[in-house]
Amino acid sequence: MAGEVAMGAKDRAPARTPRVAVIGGGPGGLYAAALLKRLDPSREITVWERNAPDDTFGFGVVLSDETLGGIAHADPVVHAALQDEFVRWDDIDIVHRGERHTSGGHGFAALGRRRLLAVLHERCRSLGVELRFGTEAPHPDRLRESYDLVIAADGVHSTTREAGAGVFRPTVQEHRCRYIWLAADFAFDAFRFEIAETEYGVMQLHGYPYSRPQPDPLPASVPDGPSGRPGASTVIVEMREEVWRAAGFADLETAESVERCAKIFTEALGGRPLRSHNSAWTTFRTVVNERWSHGNLVLLGDAAHTAHFSIGSGTKLAMEDALALAACLEEHTTLPEALTAYEEERRPVVASTQRAALASLGWFENLGLHVGRPARQFAFDLLTRSRRVTHDNLRLRDPHFTEAVERDFGCPPGTPPMFTPFRLRGLTLPNRVVVSPMDMYSAEDGVPGDFHLVHLGARALGGAGLVMTEMVCVSAEGRITPGCAGLWNGDQTQAWRRITDFVHTRAPGVAIGVQLGHSGRKGSTRRMWEGMDEPLEEGNWGLVAASPIPYRPGSQLPRELSRAQLTDIREQFMAAAWRAVRGGFDLLELHCAHGYLLSGFLSPLTNRRTDAYGGTLDNRLRYPLEVFDAVRSVWPEERPLTVRISATDWAEGGTTAEDAVEIARAFAAHGADAIDVSTGQVVAEERPEFGRSYQTPYADRIRQEVGIPVIAVGAISSWDDVNSLILAGRADLCALARPHLYDPHWTLHAAAEQGYTGSAAVWPEPYRAGSRRPRTGRTDAPRPRLTLGR
Repeated sequence: MAGEVAMGAKDRAPARTPRVAVIGGGPGGLYAAALLKRLDPSREITVWERNAPDDTFGFGVVLSDETLGGIAHADPVVHAALQDEFVRWDDIDIVHRGERHTSGGHGFAALGRRRLLAVLHERCRSLGVELRFGTEAPHPDRLRESYDLVIAADGVHSTTREAGAGVFRPTVQEHRCRYIWLAADFAFDAFRFEIAETEYGVMQLHGYPYSRPQPDPLPASVPDGPSGRPGASTVIVEMREEVWRAAGFADLETAESVERCAKIFTEALGGRPLRSHNSAWTTFRTVVNERWSHGNLVLLGDAAHTAHFSIGSGTKLAMEDALALAACLEEHTTLPEALTAYEEERRPVVASTQRAALASLGWFENLGLHVGRPARQFAFDLLTRSRRVTHDNLRLRDPHFTEAVERDFGCPPGTPPMFTPFRLRGLTLPNRVVVSPMDMYSAEDGVPGDFHLVHLGARALGGAGLVMTEMVCVSAEGRITPGCAGLWNGDQTQAWRRITDFVHTRAPGVAIGVQLGHSGRKGSTRRMWEGMDEPLEEGNWGLVAASPIPYRPGSQLPRELSRAQLTDIREQFMAAAWRAVRGGFDLLELHCAHGYLLSGFLSPLTNRRTDAYGGTLDNRLRYPLEVFDAVRSVWPEERPLTVRISATDWAEGGTTAEDAVEIARAFAAHGADAIDVSTGQVVAEERPEFGRSYQTPYADRIRQEVGIPVIAVGAISSWDDVNSLILAGRADLCALARPHLYDPHWTLHAAAEQGYTGSAAVWPEPYRAGSRRPRTGRTDAPRPRLTLGR
């Protein structure tokens, strides 16, 4: 029946009464029912909820001002009822190793989940929506036959979604922590995070108020009403699965778990008990669906998508879904058009929220990595974990807290974190910005020319602390494309010396580094703009690799390297490193990432050898470490040597984050000064999880577990991101690629935009007149003085 009855066009009278079925009586389903009935009172709307009206999980819910604004516009009655119930606060308290740090200016609003449901129940009944509690909804196929629209709002464990899995194609990812929803009969003063480091491992408490103390009693029939009670707070206790098991929670009844949680966090609770209601330990599941609708059936809220509770988004997203669905049904004349518009509107919002939620979730899953930070830096790290709160944003919200974190970090007054110096061996970089290696494919016979001089010279003049070359190949056979630069002969060495001399003369203080590598099985291909990874049409050269596995179907089959060839290539790296010394480079990076030759030895997906260079991780590391040692033997002692790795292959059976830690540890033991932490590009079938700063958690983990400086890369695009990552202690340096293609003076412009004029970002004398942002538009227009009304 999909599309037979127009669901929203006001100018078209339906042939009969439109019928809407809602599966699930949570906030999203109820709000959708209320909105649709309010917009068209002729609609016959029925909500099925298998539980009783007040039988709900959780205690308090948090809604944003943005969500409340949408509610106010769409249904002032619901908004007015909620406004009277909300508890509002601005502070976040973070308690870590006995120290409490408070950050203000955040702005939260919460109320009891039961009270929210009661408001929505009342609104639905007043509008004529039929609510059926304690009743399982009929099978979705039956509903689709007799209703014009079926809204599946039946939660994370949606039976509707599972019944239509072949159409919706859901992906459900279960995560590593156990958590339990509880409540305390008092109101926290702020959103509180408390960390407990127990003999079993790290545990955390998330707590926030949802009811304030009220001396005047209200009727007992009002759900979650204060009735003279001292207020109430939601308390979530969370820990890794292995910690949960080691602590014995797997063997405890719920009441015993609740009592034990109260003892662990007795200081946060002031010795008060915790209480439960339908509470149970569970693991969070991230739900993603390829489709949200099928015919006249549409998914809404947790049935369509989930986002971790640590960013307080579940109820918010569900109610925003309801708003969008109602609006789209009102704006479009046919149901298919409306449901398509609904999904197109909500998908980008949900995807962004899920990326932030996964970043937050991952931070808490790996909490043990962060607890060693100083207390105030730990607090900053926690506050910025999802990347939605940043250094600049937090400075606006709470300048005193942010300034205190900066002082602890060592920032001089008025100096953003990105403009603090950093030392690697005998090299001191003036700031934390790196121009990431970017292949230009513009050399002739491996010789860098005028293009490279202008390209690298411009970025050095642009103020970055370290400018890196593209991958410079150690032999003609080790090139990716015919346009790749090299360091296998004297002409190339002299050409590079011209460039490094320019940088050292015209951009004093800026360092220039060379990245050495060999293409391995990814060589003999066209330039990027001619067909990335496509074999050359003519002039191909033979490829070698750890194992004879082509990069992708249609790629050239490489030969497996013999022992003699391994020795030859190792010596090529050593010779290229010596030429890099003569070429005047300040830093050398060994490229062991992205599926090139040395990376091909590290990944089990590309190394199938049965000799001493294959099999275990130690064996797979053997050849890259031999090459590293050879390079280190000729590279000057005072100059730093770094290594770029792919910390995950983004493919099943490939390099894992745990492997990456051990790989970094091995290079550190051999004398690496820093690890440049990238990911992927090792196998063509990879499935990366792209997003802003998406690779930085891998760098953070290596930094904490190995204790070696790290260079973070991967969709870091703003100076605010750089400041946030550096100040939180997740990275020591940040490498940016595309932003430096867009703006060669990215670092100097970042300084100007932040009002920084210190020695870490010095404008070249010929450019000094441009060190302030040019004015745009008129500034002499008269200002209005009076507003005249009728």
